[in-house]
Amino acid sequence: MKNLTGEQYAATKYNVYQVRESMPLMEFLMTEMHGISRNRAKDLLKGHAVFVNSQSVTKHDFALLPGMEVRVSKHRRSTELDSQWIKIVYEDKDIIIIEKQPGILSAGTTGRQFCVKTILDEYFKKRHFSCHAHVVHRLDRETSGLMVYAKSIEAAQILQENWKQRVFDRRYVALVEGNVEQEGGTIENWLRDNKACVTYSSPVDNGGKLAITHFRVVSRSDKYSLIELRLETGRKNQIRVHMADMGHPVCGDEKYGSTMNPLHRLCLHAFRLYLYHPRTGVRMEFETPYPTGFLKINI
Repeated sequence: MKNLTGEQYAATKYNVYQVRESMPLMEFLMTEMHGISRNRAKDLLKGHAVFVNSQSVTKHDFALLPGMEVRVSKHRRSTELDSQWIKIVYEDKDIIIIEKQPGILSAGTTGRQFCVKTILDEYFKKRHFSCHAHVVHRLDRETSGLMVYAKSIEAAQILQENWKQRVFDRRYVALVEGNVEQEGGTIENWLRDNKACVTYSSPVDNGGKLAITHFRVVSRSDKYSLIELRLETGRKNQIRVHMADMGHPVCGDEKYGSTMNPLHRLCLHAFRLYLYHPRTGVRMEFETPYPTGFLKINI
C-alpha cells in the first residue's frame, strides 16, 4: 500500500481527523463530524469516502486505535445519473467506478453504438465535464458487475500499462450447472479463438494466451453450485470457458454448453474490484452484493 503525501491529499480534498481513543469507525464518524446521522455515516462508508491511514474502509465496525488518522473525502457520489443500465459506485476527477447490468456492452465497436461508454460520455457532457470515459477493461455484454473507467488518457494508460500491479484483486460469482464436488482449485490452460470467434482451451500452448482461474465453492446442490472465482489473468470468455471445461457451464451460457437458465440471464457477476488509484496510489476496495437471484435459487 502506498501512502499519500500531504500534497496529494490536498489535491484530493479531505477532512482529516485524529483518533485519540479506541472505538468503532461508525461511532467515530458520528462523533467527530458534528453529530451526523447514522444513515449519512453509512452513505460515506458505502461510497468509499472514508480512509483510515490511507486505506479505503467500508466496514462500520472497523476498530480504530489511538494514533490512527481518518480522512473523509469531500467528493460525493453523484445522484445525477438515472440509468437502468449502470449505477455509479464512486467518482473522482480521475476515475469512475460503475456497476453494470447484464445486457449492455462495456464499449461499442463504433463511436455511436449504445454502451456503457456512451452513457458515461453523455453523463459527463450534461455535467459540463471536459472529459470522456476511457475503457481500460471490459465485461461481456451479459455479465454484470463492477468496472472502472478512466476520465483521462493519462489515467487510462497508467491502469492499462500496469494492470496487474494496479488492479490486484478481481472476483466474480457464478451460478453454474450441477454439483461441483471440489471445494476449490485452479484451472490453468491456453485460450484461443477459432474462426467462428468461439474461445476454446488447450492443456498445452496452442498459440493462444495462458489463462489462470482460481475458484471456491460457496454452496451447492445436485442441480446448481454457487462459485466464487478469482482471475489471475483476464482473457476473453475466460471464466465461461473454464467452467465449461469443468463440466459445469455458467447457467444461461448457451454458447459454452449451458442448457439451464433459471434466471433468464448469464449468471456471472463481477462482485469485487480492488485497485490502487492511478494518480494517488491509494488502495481502493469496491464490492457489491451477490445478485439476489443467485442466492434465491435452491442450492
